[in-house]
Amino acid sequence: MKKEPMILGGAQTDFARNWTKEGKSLVSMIREVVEDGLLAANLSYEEIRRLKQKNRIAVFVGNFDAEQYANQGHLGSFLTEVDPSFYGVPGARYEAACASGSVALNAARAHLQVGDYDLAIVLGVEIMKTVSASVGGDFLGTAAYYEKEAKGVSFPFPTLFGKLADLIVERSSGIEENRIMDSLAQISRINYENAKQNPKAQTRNWFMDGVHSSRRDDSFNPSVGGRLCIADCSQVTDGAALLVMSSPEYAQEFIKKTQRKPESLASLKGWGHRVAPLRFSSKVEESKGNEYILPWTRKAVTDAYERAGLGIEQMDVIETHDCFTSSEYAAISAFGITKPGEEYQAIEDETIDRKGKNPVNPSGGLIGAGHPVGASGVRMVLDLYKQVSKQAGDYQVENAKNGLSLNIGGSATTNMVFVVGAVD
Repeated sequence: MKKEPMILGGAQTDFARNWTKEGKSLVSMIREVVEDGLLAANLSYEEIRRLKQKNRIAVFVGNFDAEQYANQGHLGSFLTEVDPSFYGVPGARYEAACASGSVALNAARAHLQVGDYDLAIVLGVEIMKTVSASVGGDFLGTAAYYEKEAKGVSFPFPTLFGKLADLIVERSSGIEENRIMDSLAQISRINYENAKQNPKAQTRNWFMDGVHSSRRDDSFNPSVGGRLCIADCSQVTDGAALLVMSSPEYAQEFIKKTQRKPESLASLKGWGHRVAPLRFSSKVEESKGNEYILPWTRKAVTDAYERAGLGIEQMDVIETHDCFTSSEYAAISAFGITKPGEEYQAIEDETIDRKGKNPVNPSGGLIGAGHPVGASGVRMVLDLYKQVSKQAGDYQVENAKNGLSLNIGGSATTNMVFVVGAVD
């Protein structure tokens, strides 16, 4: 095995559930995903207690805004409510808006790589259906510069990513606007179709096809942010995802102890983390003259490629942050699938379809699978783990050996990228 941190397994909740309507709380969600994740990874509470005695295990929790959605902070301590085995285990909560799960995962990666711990449990969690859409939209506005970009705006992020769509059109000289808008609609169609194959996807039973995702009218698919309509948006979702990660040395012992096959694990081969200007207007100004609309997103991707010693040619599957269709569109060139300004080609020629050359979001992505904000980054890497270990079921990408995730916070302010690979 190589010397990168290893992924031993994990789990996610069913993103179609409404936990408040079920009479269940944030703590209920945490208990369920921890129990399911430990079981999937073959990790016992006895082993957690053994590692705790040696101070070789820690917990990393990604969450955006439980203080407002659930009146609860201090989430890094909540695994002690799951089982007493976690009494004494170091734990902390990490926040970076929609990239909260990824920064928690990145903290775990760093501690494992320097040898602080043998095992890390990474939890991403968000409960969002506790409030109305308008109140929730205001909560989400704090992921932007609230006073300057969100205060008094009904739905701040559809507005901000609608501006990204405007920028895409403005900077795609020579390309008809209708062609770009149709490409955005096709991104929506692809993600909804992929979600139908994912048994944990929020929209797996929803009706959506290319005709309806392409319609832009007030009756069926109304505008919510300039050029963006309802079908261009990710979902308001309750959900959690968990990963069990380890040092490569512990993984070797773990395989022998549990009789797991090495190919049932995966390795974290590379990572990238960059922060762009907070305000969207500053991003626009800063990217003038740059071929990439989101240059710091591109830089996070290339950092991950460099650390992994790989490139887009070796990426068999991608999970990207399609909070809106415009964010996925801009990411296509950031990944290196096309040159900047030619993203529409990868959509029209089916390159990003599940059976295409560069499959994007076979899980359904945020639009199809769901977007519990603090959990999305962990869920993306969990899906890459499933893909490269051949455990993705009906949405398995054939011969997937390496995968890339892009998780963004705010209007592409925090950019977190991971490369996940199969174990030989």
